[in-house]
Amino acid sequence: MQLVERLMKRDATVGVLGLGYVGLPLARAFAEAGYKVIGFDVDDSKVKKLERGESYIQAVPTPVLQQLREKGRFRATSDFERIRELDAMSICVPTPLTEHKDPDTSFIEKTGDAIAPRLKAGQLVVLESTTYPGTTDEVLRPRLEKVSGLKAGKDFYLAFSPERENPGQEQFRMTQIPKVVGADDPDSRRAVAELYRPAVAQIVEVGSTRVAEATKLLENIYRCVNIALVNELKMLFDRMKIDVFEVIEAAKTKPFGFQAFYPGPGLGGHCIPLDPVYLSWKAREFDMTTRFIELAGEVNTRMPEWVVEKCMDTLNDRGKCLKGSRVLMLGVAYKKDIDDVRESPALELFDLLRAKGATVVYHDPHIARVGRGRHYEINQESVALDERLIAEQDLVLIVTDHSKVDYAKVCKHAKLVVDTRNATKDVRRPYADKVVLA
Repeated sequence: MQLVERLMKRDATVGVLGLGYVGLPLARAFAEAGYKVIGFDVDDSKVKKLERGESYIQAVPTPVLQQLREKGRFRATSDFERIRELDAMSICVPTPLTEHKDPDTSFIEKTGDAIAPRLKAGQLVVLESTTYPGTTDEVLRPRLEKVSGLKAGKDFYLAFSPERENPGQEQFRMTQIPKVVGADDPDSRRAVAELYRPAVAQIVEVGSTRVAEATKLLENIYRCVNIALVNELKMLFDRMKIDVFEVIEAAKTKPFGFQAFYPGPGLGGHCIPLDPVYLSWKAREFDMTTRFIELAGEVNTRMPEWVVEKCMDTLNDRGKCLKGSRVLMLGVAYKKDIDDVRESPALELFDLLRAKGATVVYHDPHIARVGRGRHYEINQESVALDERLIAEQDLVLIVTDHSKVDYAKVCKHAKLVVDTRNATKDVRRPYADKVVLA
């Protein structure tokens, strides 16, 4: 296979379609592995920033991006005609949910429609976007074949390889995580394995695109269900006056049969809140209901409301109403030490607190501004976390446990702290009268 030879020699040009939190780090990994990389995005503002050598994602620092550009390894464009220059391409576009909580594959469909008229024999197309089993074969492949006149597995190669990003943890960078690759024919499987081999620590081949798609869903549903379990226990233990975090720390000393998961104010990120819904939706095609998955979703979705109720009760115990109160939210990213607000519970907490009449501001060392998204309109900038600001608030709500926040200072100067992440565990003992776990 000519393509495999080019990939093995690093003489191939690789495209990454979609330069967000998945696509841009993948482009970096390919470029650092020795490929010439062209990044594609429909957002001209992103492309212009990248072409100036400016990164907008923490996982790809600006100096790293500039170095790759200087070496001629990476360029960004919104000109999809350049797909013709590629030997291989990875699709890294969003797969959100519709307003009715159904899978929205429109971004995959539009990307497939952009590729199809430019697809050439011998090229490799890889879908990375998390989705339900069957998407590559049922949604992407027909679009590519109908317009191009080429056949997958015969004229061009088609595969699925789920992203396995773990933002905020340097010990698990993309290049260090085993990469699952799946295709429905041997040649496509060989091609996709060779594409990723120089960029990652290990290749894990599976026998079909459906297996690869289902693998990613299993990984995230496993986390979703277990997080729902500890969230439910948190609400129960709260009534029983038991510290759920202390329980978890004790339980995880067992060297077998237990893995620690931690509760929080709700689920965030692109994967865990959405992926279970994709499989539940697909299961209905096979006359099945996924009761565990749906129950876990109900528990996790309920958490922001429970946190607001906890804030209301805590204020009420001190003779204060939430309506008219000033609330400082610490952290809006969906997990600690990252710059990503996708599906963050903080966004819903903003809306819920405002709807109850609170005045809300936020501080996040990683996110300077939160504007407008598909389902929210915050339009605020992060405030400086000084002693005066903290003392002026009626309540400080810890939503994300960023390492850069001085929680001792927060506890000392705040009137009241509601901690959803156990971020104050090492400093709250002297302030037990005003720090509440939620």
